[in-house]
Amino acid sequence: MAINRRQFMKAGSLACLPLLAPGLRGWSQTVPGDEAFTAALQEKGRILVLVELQGGNDGLNTVVPYLDDRYRELRPRLALPGDGVLPLGEGELALHPALRPLMSDWDDQELAITLGVGYPSPNRSHFRSIAIWESGSDSDEVRERGWIAQALSGQTRPDDLAADGLIVGGGDAGPLAGPEMANITIANPDDLARRAKALPPAPGSSPHKALGHLLEVREDLIRAAAAIEEKRKNAPKLGIDFPSTRIGKQCQVAAELIAAGVSCSVLKLHLGGFDTHTNQLQNHARLLGQLAAALSTFRRAMKKSGNWDRVLLMTYSEFGRRAAENGSGGTDHGTAAPHFLMGGRVKGGLYGEQPDLGNLSKKDLVFTTDYRRIYSTVAREWWKLPSSEISQRFAPLGCLTSEA
Repeated sequence: MAINRRQFMKAGSLACLPLLAPGLRGWSQTVPGDEAFTAALQEKGRILVLVELQGGNDGLNTVVPYLDDRYRELRPRLALPGDGVLPLGEGELALHPALRPLMSDWDDQELAITLGVGYPSPNRSHFRSIAIWESGSDSDEVRERGWIAQALSGQTRPDDLAADGLIVGGGDAGPLAGPEMANITIANPDDLARRAKALPPAPGSSPHKALGHLLEVREDLIRAAAAIEEKRKNAPKLGIDFPSTRIGKQCQVAAELIAAGVSCSVLKLHLGGFDTHTNQLQNHARLLGQLAAALSTFRRAMKKSGNWDRVLLMTYSEFGRRAAENGSGGTDHGTAAPHFLMGGRVKGGLYGEQPDLGNLSKKDLVFTTDYRRIYSTVAREWWKLPSSEISQRFAPLGCLTSEA
């Protein structure tokens, strides 16, 4: 009977490990790719930090068109009062007041806000829409590999890379999913090292190719965990108190790993709870407050450790919410929404156009920025991959400095 990796993980001693690493071996066998990409990772240490806002974040109450009368007509109970929001310059847009910690990023021009992000023929299913976002596909197309896995396919990794992706706090690989990717899911570094050291000795080589490969993966996990632990021992103390929230703790782990010099391409974090069908005012304010406090503290930690220029942070979510409020004090599944890009090489400001509340489609916002333009910014301008499919199909936003 054929054995696959999932069956082995459930049945064997690896079942207790937070591990997703089908491709740890074989980096040296990858086809040489763009030299600029290897330099971006190795010489400049470029890291992408993904923050998934699970559930579908409400864009209209995140970046608020507070001077538009139609906003208040659509949301008589949910519209935020104009005297409480945080204006973004002289236009008609403002941030939710719970995002105040991010205003220092905005004032320092290190926060780019991309408006009206979505895609043609939008899908309002959580499962299907996040699959579209994470694979970089069209809405009528199904892809098994994540958009990052596709972008990095064939690229030579630096020899000291601990992993392609570190998935902090649990969750699936999402954009990192692919057989060629080396990903480690980690609750915290101490837990990873402890569990790796607790593994029993390998039973030796196996005549079964699939099992033999998994045993090799097991050994590579131990080596990766040991490398991470060694880096952490010699890391400088951040001396910064992070929020005690789940996203705050994830940001702390991410900051400590980066400050320790752990080499990886991507750190993936998440914050759940954005499916705000009911009681949105209170719940959304709480979630945005947690997000802003965590990201602001992460930025301070990266600046203090001298790593802020190496980091590009971006948010993403499966969709936005409906333009109009529902009858339960919330909003239902919608389409377009704004997203954030932060980092020392970011040119802060507004990018794209705010959706027109007078031009709705089936009572939904019409997207103005294809979400893959953000991905093209990462692939082409951050990782220097002009030949990737996304780079060729979609223009980058132009929100990174020329030195990036």
